[in-house]
Amino acid sequence: MSLAKHRIMVVDDSPAILVVMQAIMTELGIEHVTTCSSAVNAVEKIRQTPHQFDAIFTDLNMPEMDGMEFIRQLGELRFSGGIIIISEMDEKIIDLATNLARQSNAHLIGNISKPVQLVDVERMLKKMETYTTVKRSRIEKVTESDLLHAISHNEITPYYQPKVHRGDKKIKSVEVLARIVSKNTEQVILPDHFIGVAEDTDLINIITFQLFEKATDEFKAIKSELNYPIKLAFNLSPVQLNDLSCPDKLALILEINRLKPSDIILEITENQPMNQSIQLETMNRLRIRGFDISLDDFGTGFTNIQQLKSLPFTEIKIDRSLITHVESDRFSQVLIDSLIDIAQNQQLDIVAEGIERIEELQYLDRYKHSLLMQGFLISKPKPLTDLVGWIHSWQRMINSNP
Repeated sequence: MSLAKHRIMVVDDSPAILVVMQAIMTELGIEHVTTCSSAVNAVEKIRQTPHQFDAIFTDLNMPEMDGMEFIRQLGELRFSGGIIIISEMDEKIIDLATNLARQSNAHLIGNISKPVQLVDVERMLKKMETYTTVKRSRIEKVTESDLLHAISHNEITPYYQPKVHRGDKKIKSVEVLARIVSKNTEQVILPDHFIGVAEDTDLINIITFQLFEKATDEFKAIKSELNYPIKLAFNLSPVQLNDLSCPDKLALILEINRLKPSDIILEITENQPMNQSIQLETMNRLRIRGFDISLDDFGTGFTNIQQLKSLPFTEIKIDRSLITHVESDRFSQVLIDSLIDIAQNQQLDIVAEGIERIEELQYLDRYKHSLLMQGFLISKPKPLTDLVGWIHSWQRMINSNP
């Protein structure tokens, strides 16, 4: 979706700011802009049509209802778009505002300072584009019948994307990403089009174990290409943590393929709260068995920074919405600094995912001894044969540039 198609709301009690924001949106070609001088009125508009807007720009200091209460109410209304604060924010305010927004089930993308500049608004909209891409891509989902056909015809296929340590350039792990590859047309269907259907129809376990079995078998070929240890990272849906037998099932597949739980990282997305006792018990049992556990897409869901200290994670993955244009985004820089500090103190691995631009990689180089890198700039997800070819190219590159 181009920027022009976005539907934007701007909330500020300053008429001058509303005029400036309207002019900037017009300059960017955005046609659907709603301005409100009152957060109370804005809440009523959202209440009537909660899915009408892709993003809301809001001031913090407003009469009647301030920006923090407004954000909390957006969460209560289940507003699914991005929220951008129009206000200068110091580091402590950024940390606190982000945590409060996340606890309210609202997604705070960033902040821009006054006087508002076009380049800053455009950058925030591009970040919002990164955040909302997954939501839009789920519109065209496969049917349950299509999914059953793919399962029965063995079309669930593992693709792999490496995580590389920027400092020593070693491949620390490869993430398994599910694809449906049609045997008739060779069409490749991305997971955003079928994982939601699998969760809704209770097919997610069948897909997971079919994929896990294939990937653990192929992992032998990946390991044979390297002369140092490497791990296999695998995605689990939070709903699968409700199955107390999950650790036993995964361990059995590993035993068949002569692997150990310590060879595996289980990546758990935070697209819903993980606070049920059965989920926490399953996570603990996975850790007790020796599996590593990664919090995937941090920054888009419900886990706040303080919870990272209490939940049994061994790795944090910073969502690409925080990585996009990080070199010029103070909001993301502050959050990444906080995450790096926590990761070091808690002895957690931390991964920057979604790196697509050289400027992002150059900025993140300051953390190169602490951070793992993942993204299209390094390698797109690949089937096994293509991954092996990429490993050969990567090894030649680092050997020629030690």
